[in-house]
Amino acid sequence: MILTATFKQNVVKALLTVRGNYTGSDSAFATQWGINPSVFSTLKNRQSYDGLLRDSQWLNLGRELNVNLHERKWNTANTEVFAAIQEEVLFCKQNAKAIILVDDCAIGKTYTAKYLSKTVENCFYIDCSQSTGIRDFIRAFAKAIGVEAVGRLTEIKANIKYYLRQMPSPIIILDEAGDLEYRTFLMLKEFWNATDGYCGWYMMGADGLRSKMERGIRSQKVGYREIFSRFNNRYRGIVPKDKQEKLGFYKTLISDVLSANCSNKEMVNKLTAKCLRNDGDDEIGGLRRAESLLILENKN
Repeated sequence: MILTATFKQNVVKALLTVRGNYTGSDSAFATQWGINPSVFSTLKNRQSYDGLLRDSQWLNLGRELNVNLHERKWNTANTEVFAAIQEEVLFCKQNAKAIILVDDCAIGKTYTAKYLSKTVENCFYIDCSQSTGIRDFIRAFAKAIGVEAVGRLTEIKANIKYYLRQMPSPIIILDEAGDLEYRTFLMLKEFWNATDGYCGWYMMGADGLRSKMERGIRSQKVGYREIFSRFNNRYRGIVPKDKQEKLGFYKTLISDVLSANCSNKEMVNKLTAKCLRNDGDDEIGGLRRAESLLILENKN
């Protein structure tokens, strides 16, 4: 695979845009993105980037920054889901509070969280499904906020807590939090306690997260009641429960996203109808299905 100069330029441009939303040092920012600080300094001041990063690093940065190697790009739509998550994340950030969002899959939760982590100052995203154990989670946490992830875990944890307390209004988004192992999940209380009044928290997941929390509370397992209390003692949801209201919600959601990514109004209506049609399992196709249908339609 050949990575063009234009692709690398777009990656650096996107990286520097994200840098503007991070109040830490250049060195910490470079660490956050897995780049050597001296290399990052060169990236900022050079027009040619050959030899500075491995192709795998360029591709990883491009993926994280939503810079497409080819032409197709998924545009952001200001959906009800996007607006609700943005409002709640900013509330948690500004007031150092915590919220749990439990809702349907494929409604744009992860997309919105990643978008906010790149556009909101000191907003950090962690995909818990990729770091379920304590060791991996601590290192992923450190990398997300720009703390050195090498060394003893106790020292890395202490540095994370200290760094968050020094940073102006940080917010941590924990995606797929239901995938965390018990001891890892329990550690969230430790981080919350150490940053109480300094840091906002936003936990996201689907039914698995709710089930995990409710089982833990019901069986009086250590930590679950305390964590639920710190996250406001309730689950936030966006999708309506009433069947007809839910259908209308999905119709608007899918139509809004497709309209932002397709200029043909007839195609928008056609693909929206396909997504809303179920195969007898009473399940409505979400945004992943909408994106797949749009790709197939464009190929045809």
